[in-house]
This record gives sequence, C-alpha cells and structure tokens, in this order.
Amino acid sequence: MNIRTLTFKGGTHPPHSKKATEMHAVERTLEPKLVIIPMQQHIGAPCEPIVKAGDEVKLGQKIGEAKGFVSVPVHSSVSGRVVSVEPRLYTGGTVVTCVVIESDMQNTVHPDIAPKGDIENLTADEIKTIIKDAGIVGMGGAAFPTHVKLAPPPDKKVDTVILNGAECEPYLTADHRLMLESPEDVVDGLKALMKALGVKKGFIGIEVNKPDAIEVIYNAAKGIEGIEVVALKTKYPQGAEKQLIYACTGREVPSGGLPADAGVVVNNVGTAAAVAKAIKTGMPLVERIVTITGAGVKTPKNLMVKIGTSFREVVEQCGGLNGQVGKIVAGGPMMGITQFSLDVPVIKGTSGILILSEQEARLPKPSNCIRCGKCIDVCPINLMPINISANALLDRFEQAEGLHAMDCIECGSCSFVCPAKRPLVDSIRVAKREILARRKKAQSK
Repeated sequence: MNIRTLTFKGGTHPPHSKKATEMHAVERTLEPKLVIIPMQQHIGAPCEPIVKAGDEVKLGQKIGEAKGFVSVPVHSSVSGRVVSVEPRLYTGGTVVTCVVIESDMQNTVHPDIAPKGDIENLTADEIKTIIKDAGIVGMGGAAFPTHVKLAPPPDKKVDTVILNGAECEPYLTADHRLMLESPEDVVDGLKALMKALGVKKGFIGIEVNKPDAIEVIYNAAKGIEGIEVVALKTKYPQGAEKQLIYACTGREVPSGGLPADAGVVVNNVGTAAAVAKAIKTGMPLVERIVTITGAGVKTPKNLMVKIGTSFREVVEQCGGLNGQVGKIVAGGPMMGITQFSLDVPVIKGTSGILILSEQEARLPKPSNCIRCGKCIDVCPINLMPINISANALLDRFEQAEGLHAMDCIECGSCSFVCPAKRPLVDSIRVAKREILARRKKAQSK
C-alpha cells in the first residue's frame, strides 16, 4: 500500500485504553421492551411529535417532524404502541420531549421503507433528500444534520470531502469496528456524499494505530477514482474537523469560519455508512454502534443499539456494573458528557458509554499555574488556554473573547497536560457560553 502519513501541529497523547474492545466484533443488543426517543437528537431546532399516546407505529416510521432547515426528522426504532409523549431526561443533561414506545417485539417494518436505487443512478438532489428524510446526523458525537453540510452557501466553493476514521478519543472503538466489518458501506457512503456535493476528491483518514482498518478500507476503495485513504499519526485530537482538514489538505479554516470556508466538508465514517444504508435499504437512522467500556463495566463490548434504548439496559447486556462506579460518561473521556443516571436513552450521537471506577474518576486538586506553557504547546488551534481561562475565572469575558475563546474546540488537551491540574477547558467552556449569551442579548435589543 502506498499511503501517506499526515498530521497537524500541537495535540497530545492520552492513553488509548482501547484494548478492552478493539478486537471485539459488534454484537446486536436484545430487543428493548421500551424505547424513549427524544425529539432533540441533533444540533438545531427540535422536532415536533406527530404521534400520540395509543398510536400504533412501525419500525422506521417517522414520529417527529423537522420544523427548521437545521433539523432532521426522528423515526421509531421499533414497532409497537406509543405509551406517552412527555418530557424525559436525556444525555444532554436537560429534559426534552420524548416519544415513549412499548415494543411489540415484532420489528414490523413500515410499508414505505424500500431501497432507493443505485448511487450511480441517483441525482445529487435525490441523495440529499434521502439523507434528510432518513434523519442522518453526524455520528461522531456532534450530531450536526448531514443534509445541511451538503448545502453550503453559493459563495463557498467546496471541492473535497473528508471522512473521519481517526477515532482519536480514548476508549472508543465503534468506528474502528465499523470500518473492519462494513468497509463497503463506508466507501459507498463517501461516493454518495461526493456526488451530492459534486466534488471529485475524497479522503478517508485513519490513525496508524488501526492498521487493520487502513488495509480493509484501502482495499475497499482501491480503483475508485478520486478517493484516497490516508494514514494519520496517532495523536489527540487528530479527528477534530480543523485538524483533519489541515492534515489531509494543508488548508486552514479561518478564525470563526467553517470547513466550507476551506473548501471542505467533513463527515464521520459512521455517517457515511448510515448514508449508504439509507440508500441501499431505505431504512432511516434508527440504530448505531456504541462502545460500552471502562473499569466500571464487567464485560466491555461494541454493540449495535436501537435508538431510545436506555443506558441501563445496554450496560446490563455487558454484565452490569463492576464494583463502585465513579463516573458515567456519554462518549469518551476527553469530550464526553458526564451523566448522573443510567436511565437516559441512547441517541444518534451516542458513540460510547464509558463507566469509570472511583479511582479513575477521581479529580486531582488544582494548584497555581507555574507558567510552563505546556497548554499553549499542545493547543491544536494555537490559542493561549491559560490566559483565556484566567480571564474567564475573573468574569472578564470580553478579554476572553479578544483572546479568541470562541475558536476553542473544547478538546481538553490543555487540561490533560497541565501539571497544575487547572480547570482550563471547563472555564473556557463557561466563557464561550457567556459570550454567546451576551451576543444573543445584544441582537435582541
């Protein structure tokens, strides 16, 4: 294989912690008796429920209607009866409207679900419509509606699509297993995305610590014009959009800009596979691969889980909790969201369920900054995290904004390397929220 190895400036090397699941093939979970499906599983406007208590629904049936451009519909992951439509807790830490469905355990498919044809015979607009109607969002965790990425403004000249197969977040192996077990779906999905955008160049970037995935994807893409598989140095956050764009193309996304400003659209390999499946089968996004791992779970696994299945039910299928649990995280340890309950549903953006032991979850006590500059060295955006954090902790948000706090991607590299264990990324997050709140207040006047 003649494959280039690429990377970006900065970054760090947290322990991979992937051995527990990287060699475990994806298993399918047992059919859930009850699913709780949030109407807000994506960045943008929440959906409006179009079913009510007592309605019978089928697998793949639309149950939530998108009410804005930056939004996607939501579908039932089971067939059965709607028990209620009510506010429920979900992984974002808030309460959102959810459709609660009792499964009839039959998985009767909705009659409208049917294959959409060959990618070669579909037009760009038809592909975009299929993607939107299937409720496909970014599967790497951000959950940005995919069809919106495929509709850049006319002044943005996109010429490249990049698939993120880096999976640089520690512990998680869902994308790794997807690439090994369904490489054709990944490649076909990239072809569909390229056609939807009318571009001729596509990259699939995979970290070098996954040589088996590089080989399998390389063989699947061999001979397809315009698609290049590239190896990425194993470094966190290699899979972040701006870093991936720079590594693959040498282009930089401007401050405050989007990937389209650099002529690129980035999608996760899981997103590409979901696109391919929606075209080949007609089934919308109703399930995903989730890595369940950490010292706090008895048998770490990669599972294919139906959207709406509770964390508790998924963990029970991994042998249950192992001893005293210190922390439950939706996602990985660097960018995941801590949960205070296992009674939350798996959603489209749930890439992992990380169960840490008390010892793993113990937070070190912060001390005074020693001005070592390590946080500046590792920042992949070339920011000065300690200065932004210092202003944030003193409520000097205008100064934090002047230091480009809004460009922070919240990867957590600065906090990881800080010898004083300062709450750098946490305080920068606070600053970003305050800056956004002030901007909205100013616009409303």
